[in-house]
This record gives sequence, structure tokens and C-alpha cells, in this order.
Amino acid sequence: MHTMKKEDDFRLIQDTGVVAVIRSKDPSELVDVISAIERGGVKAIEITMTVPGALDVMKEVRNKLGDKVLIGAGTIIDAITARLSVLAGADFIVSPVFKQEIMTVCKQYSKICIPGAFTPTEILAAWEAGADAVKVFPATKLGPEFFKDMSGPFPQIRLTPTGGIGLDNIGAYIKAGACFAGAGTSLTDRRMVEGRKWDELSEHAARFIDEVKKARA
Repeated sequence: MHTMKKEDDFRLIQDTGVVAVIRSKDPSELVDVISAIERGGVKAIEITMTVPGALDVMKEVRNKLGDKVLIGAGTIIDAITARLSVLAGADFIVSPVFKQEIMTVCKQYSKICIPGAFTPTEILAAWEAGADAVKVFPATKLGPEFFKDMSGPFPQIRLTPTGGIGLDNIGAYIKAGACFAGAGTSLTDRRMVEGRKWDELSEHAARFIDEVKKARA
């Protein structure tokens, strides 16, 4: 049952192609932000541990939005936080690094694990340890070309970029072989959030989904 859910969850992240990375300082506005992004078609939401009271935010999002979204816990750097995130309702765990102890927790609870890596050696080690996808971080330093280069020796490894992803380059990363991309501040546009322009934010999120579709066409 759990394994099936995990596979379905991963398929949804891959099909939509976008993970919204949320790093807000004000957790009270997060449910509105996430609802707007979800209406635009972005279904995978990564709440980073740098958000004040991140675990409570996850629980609240789960209560308010139910199964409309997949909740991810980001910036996870140890097993304890990974486990607490799963218990708070996280469907997927994202780390800026590759640590076996985090992978072990994900396996125990049958959750998607997306560790971070930067070099070919790290990427392969994370994949062999059982990563569902490997996050290339920071992707800004490497660009889409790196993803193209990696697909030569590693056609089987699912890679995802985070860092500096926007409407102007998400398509290039998908074309270069990324299975999905994590978008942060470019997606959760500050001006729209501060102005509480939720319809505008929904349309903005929909544009990211469109860019992915165009790149895959």
C-alpha cells in the first residue's frame, strides 16, 4: 500500500515537473500561498526547515489542503528531522546533501527521498544508495549543459535542479534531461504574495507548468 502511494506520488511530481520551494519568513501566509500555487497546477510543495515552525506548517497545510498537494520537507540534514517531518505529514524528503541516515528513514517509512549532490561521484553514490531522484545543488553553478553531460554516462539516473530556476530557464533544464525542477523565489513571487494577489500567483504558477509541457513536447 505504502509503496504504491510512493510510486503514485513520484509520478505526480514527475508529470507536473515543478516542485515549489517555500522559504517564507511568515508562516501565517503560507496556506494562502500554497493554495494559490496548487490552483495553478503545481502539486508538489517543499517546505524548507528554515521556515519558522516548519513542522507545524506542514501539519496545517495537510489539514487545510488534504491530498490536493504533496508535501515535501526541505533542507533536511539529519535523520531526526527527516523522521519528524514524515510524522508531520511529509510525502517527500529533500536534502542539500547525501547522507545515508536520511535515506534509511525514507526507506523505513516508504517516502520519496531526494538527496543533494554536486559531482558525478556524489550523484552515482546517492543513486546507488536508493535515491528516487538526485538533486543537483546549487544548479546555478552548473547550468542545463551539466544535465545533458550527465545523461551520457548516467541515462538511468533521475536528476533535478534547484537553485536559480525561473521561467526563463526551467524549459532548458527539462530539455537537457532533468525529470523535474525546484523553483523557489521565482515562483513564490514576493510582490504577488505581499499584495495578496492570489489569482495572479495561480496564473504565474501555471506558466511554470506550461514551460515544462512545452519543453517536453
